[in-house]
Amino acid sequence: MTNPGLGPVSFRVNQSRPGAAFQLDDLSKQIIEKLQQDGRRSYAGIGKAVGLSEAAVRQRVQRMVDAGVMQIVAVTDPMQLGFARQAMIGIRCTGDTTRVAEKLAAIESVDYVVLTAGSFDAICEVVCADDDDLLDLLNTQIRALPGVISTETLVYLKLVKQQYNWGTR
Repeated sequence: MTNPGLGPVSFRVNQSRPGAAFQLDDLSKQIIEKLQQDGRRSYAGIGKAVGLSEAAVRQRVQRMVDAGVMQIVAVTDPMQLGFARQAMIGIRCTGDTTRVAEKLAAIESVDYVVLTAGSFDAICEVVCADDDDLLDLLNTQIRALPGVISTETLVYLKLVKQQYNWGTR
């Protein structure tokens, strides 16, 4: 879904707490799916679609947000906002990879960090104004972090698909 000036409006399930104890029933899953289709949909409209009152939907959404199960966000298109360079950076580390990931997450240009198994210990996504900004970020912030051995940068040429409507499965 697109909102002129903001880019796609979407919803993301918070994956920072795998195995969290929060249980989703079928109604909560339906609410999530409705929000994934349209993050601006009214609680009354969602309630009508799933068979609950507006207040019941509001309460369920608030509980899921408070529990960190989901967040409702406006997803912008960085290119439309003047950020000409996006990249995925694979990082090889020594020591405690969690500490490196926490340091990466604190960098303003980094919008996504995951710890991985395989060729890289961590992967992050960055949004930069231009190539000079990306080079500075790599040299002065990411490669300078204690524990970082090497990086491999995959520069985005064109965003072909990005969606957050994969449902609750």
